[in-house]
Amino acid sequence: QVQLVESGGGLVQAGGSLRLSCAVSGSIRSINTMGWYRQAPGKQRELVAAETSGGSANYADSVKGRFTISRDNAKKTQYLQMNNLKPEDTAVYYCSAGPAFYSMPYWGKGTLVTVSL
Repeated sequence: QVQLVESGGGLVQAGGSLRLSCAVSGSIRSINTMGWYRQAPGKQRELVAAETSGGSANYADSVKGRFTISRDNAKKTQYLQMNNLKPEDTAVYYCSAGPAFYSMPYWGKGTLVTVSL
């Protein structure tokens, strides 16, 4: 089993920055890809960014140039640096992990990001 615990969410004004963290524990040998999803009220969960262990990253068009995904393998932690935040970025952000982009069955419980005007 794999456990994922997010942190770093909060309230920020538009134009501000936040860094989300995702601590990973458990059977991490099965993990090749980690990512971040988000779900805004009344909307479906969507992929924000994902990265393989080889460094190949995908980003949603809406966050390209503003968000950066990274990881610290020694700390077993994944990060999502979010800059120039907009009110439409308001959502619960979830950390996810698995063997591939199309197979990430492990999920954290989420952390709330609220961006005010």
